[in-house]
Amino acid sequence: MLDQPQWAVGLMTGTVLDGNIDVALLKTNGETIEAFGAYTLSPYPDSTRRLLERTLDEARAWNFEGPEPAIFREAEEVLTRGQSAAVRALVEANGLSMQDIAAVGFHGQTVLHRAPQAGRIGATRQLGDGHLMAGLLGTRVVYDFRSADVAAGGQGAPLSAGYHAALLKDLGSDGTTAVLNLGGVANVTWSDGKGQVVAFDTGPANAPLNDFIRQHGLGEMDRDGLIARSGQVDEARLAKLLTHPYMTAPYPKSLDRFDFTAAMADGLTIENGAATLAAFTAAAVGKALDLLPVRPEKLIVCGGGRRNPVIMERLAERAGVTAVPAESVGWRGDAIEAECFAFLALRTLRGLPISFPTTTGVPAPLPGGRIADPKPLAA
Repeated sequence: MLDQPQWAVGLMTGTVLDGNIDVALLKTNGETIEAFGAYTLSPYPDSTRRLLERTLDEARAWNFEGPEPAIFREAEEVLTRGQSAAVRALVEANGLSMQDIAAVGFHGQTVLHRAPQAGRIGATRQLGDGHLMAGLLGTRVVYDFRSADVAAGGQGAPLSAGYHAALLKDLGSDGTTAVLNLGGVANVTWSDGKGQVVAFDTGPANAPLNDFIRQHGLGEMDRDGLIARSGQVDEARLAKLLTHPYMTAPYPKSLDRFDFTAAMADGLTIENGAATLAAFTAAAVGKALDLLPVRPEKLIVCGGGRRNPVIMERLAERAGVTAVPAESVGWRGDAIEAECFAFLALRTLRGLPISFPTTTGVPAPLPGGRIADPKPLAA
């Protein structure tokens, strides 16, 4: 039965803390995609966003040393209940019941991610109580997708490669087209269409720019790239940023959203700082494309960063590649990350691998994710 396409729900909340839960329905068996279902951005209250901001601050101070901060438990319950309600609302609004859903892919909120180094495995922490969600919804929940990969010596990211490769296969891609996701961090997926898949984080995307705008009291983001467009790139600063060893390090490799911060623009005007950060995102992508087995000619861009026209233009100028939004090929650019975890949930139920040597660096293709079966919650 599990090899037949079934409805699953995927959930994603990114590290940029944009105040939304991404919720998507996908009909899939974890290998092929039969149908895109409904998708929504479900806003969570400002109180939840503020709680998550405090949680991220405490996570950075904790840095995997000693007991976890107590705020983790509070934030985990709040976000699990909020995301459970968002799942039920989407499912029932589209004429389905939770009994029609084979699984919910619950990514949870990443609060800290540390890539492995020589002689030390990495570490990762996503907040999300899969058992609580399964009890609330009465359906199977797949969660904690990254821990098994990290424990096996992998990067724990990116996990989107398998889904991106399935989407590219449907387009008949032969390696000349790749997928770029511009979230808090940017990652690229390349596939030759014959089973070889490469994916890794390219560098920062929206997180430093959003933080920089927020620090200056000008909102949550550089909406429509208006601030960056009015500034000038500090070319000397940019050139120095591009000498960071991450730029030329071989894949597999991954980043935490705080590995590159708004401090990169310290001392610059708001306009020039925004322009320089946007240019760095694009130029870092160019460095990453140079590492791929075949340098793609075209990038299909998903994630919130595709809405920043300055970043999209800089990809052509500074990465030397044609960049088009996901919608131009019939994909839903905001939904892809959530869809990905619906896809991975079905793969997990089938015992199929979700990470690979050329995506996260695990020694061999590795299943991942933990399965929570529904049990009635105590009153």
